[in-house]
Amino acid sequence: MGTDLQPIELTTPGKDIESYLSCVHSIPILTIEQEKELANKLYENDDLEAARQLVLSHLRFVVHISRTYNGYGLPLADIIQEGNVGLMKAVDRFDPTKGVRLVSFAVHWIKAEIHEYILKNWRLVKIATTKAQRKLFFNLRRKKKTLDWLTKDEAEKIADDLNVEVKDVLHMENRLSSNDSSFDGPADTDDDEKIMSPSQYLEDKRFDPAIMVEADEVEDHNRDELFAALEILDERSKDIINRRFLLDDKITLQDLASEYKVSAERIRQIENGALKKLRAAMSNAA
Repeated sequence: MGTDLQPIELTTPGKDIESYLSCVHSIPILTIEQEKELANKLYENDDLEAARQLVLSHLRFVVHISRTYNGYGLPLADIIQEGNVGLMKAVDRFDPTKGVRLVSFAVHWIKAEIHEYILKNWRLVKIATTKAQRKLFFNLRRKKKTLDWLTKDEAEKIADDLNVEVKDVLHMENRLSSNDSSFDGPADTDDDEKIMSPSQYLEDKRFDPAIMVEADEVEDHNRDELFAALEILDERSKDIINRRFLLDDKITLQDLASEYKVSAERIRQIENGALKKLRAAMSNAA
């Protein structure tokens, strides 16, 4: 029995989210037999075409999972993109001999990538760094019945359900309910209603001549080290780093992928590898 997913032009979510969603939902869902056949080809023969078809046929599930994280104020396209990374990791690790469907196995990997992205980007200050805090972060809103502050009984019930301390529940609720505040504070309205911000309590040393000279010297030194480190990279890696980070008119991963005729994921891998080399070179030079 053969599988036949026709080639499609699948854009990334960030380019045109509506076209992407329409395209994803036009891809047929695999039957159990089709999925098993493709999974065996990948598992036994490292068949990349089988991997491609498994990924494409499950993109709609990534979209479905990603929509459940809409309440964190982050772009749906970015959440989907991270979920897709998790899906690819799941396909790469899937063992068809275990007797489970790929979607059941992939849910963990998809959510793990999305969780990591949300925790890194939701707030300026990291809000959940331990396993218990992560559990609270993603479950507390669902557990709360209303928008009001938790009562003692509600806090104890949630703590019992999630197997954490009551104080941890109350602390996380407080952090989730607060907003990032501007260091500089709001613009002045009139003298009677002037609000003091943290920046107004600190001495402004920006124009101290000694500090300005030191800052210029540090900047020149760092720039020289960076350009010296760039010389260890191959031409393609150097071009990617230069156009992604050093030019005023920065270019996207997708544009570079089109230019070099590779996938956006491959460009990201090259970029990450180049950044690691640069950090190591600059660290050794320090």
